Amino acid sequence: MRRAGSFVSLAALLAAGCATAPIMGDPAVEVTATAETDPVGTANADAADDPAIWRNAADPAASLIVATDKKAGLYVYDLNGKVRHFLAGGLLNNVDLFELADGTVIVGASDRTDPANAKIALFTLDTGRGALTRIDTIVVGPGEGYGFCMGPGRDGADAMLYSPVKDGSLHGQALRWNEGQPSVETVFRHKLATQPEGCVVDPRDGTLYVGEEMAGVWRFRMDGTPGELVARIDNAMLVADVEGLAIAPEGREGGLLIASSQGDNAYAAYRLPDMEPVGRFRIAAGAFGAAEETDGIDLVLGDFGPAFPAGLFVAQDGMNAPAAQNFKLVRWDSIRDALARGVDGGQP
Repeated sequence: MRRAGSFVSLAALLAAGCATAPIMGDPAVEVTATAETDPVGTANADAADDPAIWRNAADPAASLIVATDKKAGLYVYDLNGKVRHFLAGGLLNNVDLFELADGTVIVGASDRTDPANAKIALFTLDTGRGALTRIDTIVVGPGEGYGFCMGPGRDGADAMLYSPVKDGSLHGQALRWNEGQPSVETVFRHKLATQPEGCVVDPRDGTLYVGEEMAGVWRFRMDGTPGELVARIDNAMLVADVEGLAIAPEGREGGLLIASSQGDNAYAAYRLPDMEPVGRFRIAAGAFGAAEETDGIDLVLGDFGPAFPAGLFVAQDGMNAPAAQNFKLVRWDSIRDALARGVDGGQP
């Protein structure tokens, strides 16, 4: 989430008798967006927040993006960034989706409408019409709902729902779909010292990664071992806040974890499984504008049609002036190749 007052004008700082330079991490290679979404409906506010990608295996170019206007509800966009559907839903912050074995696409979003009690708003996505239907509201626990991500079910469950709550609590709930009558059981709890938000699940083994905004990225394996802080905010790879997380799996345990380094408008890439720093990139202005102050991100590998032949990376753009905030769509191969050039060229 963007921090109020994080970006203060130089004139204001000088008027106060001091000039403070923003923290900049290590150099970052640049990529540009191939497309961008229509702006969210809430103007003049920090409103767009988090995207989730559904890949249409039968017709990749007809894939969809679900994304939040955290003041109003959920959007469904096509790969040209055009709105297919908007469903009013209140204060929905982070969103994720998961396709069940029977083809049902479940969408969940952290519901902040009740600041005293974290909840999950649950939907289904009609992938043919590009439309959402609200199914249920899941109670998580005390505290303000904030982050959210989904992953494969364990021990007979259809999916796992993970909720980082604003007070630092982490809740993991096993979802059983029951032919459209969902039920949940809490099977995982943890508490971080400070506020978390972004999270992502490794689909191969259910490992959970959580961003503690002012500390770094935590990893929780599902074998019961304690969580470990695997990427610290160091003002080199990561500049606070650490925000959205995404994963590009490769093989049995390899690939990349991507984290939004919101404090300097960049994204940090770490090689799995050891979280070795690989490099950093940022989305610069090109045919479409740059992406800045990014909250949520998502990444899905595979063919998405001619515009995104190897995968799709989507990032919230917290600026996008003079229009309201929106989301930028970037070819994954352009990011992968830029990172490789940066390493080969001695950068970052």
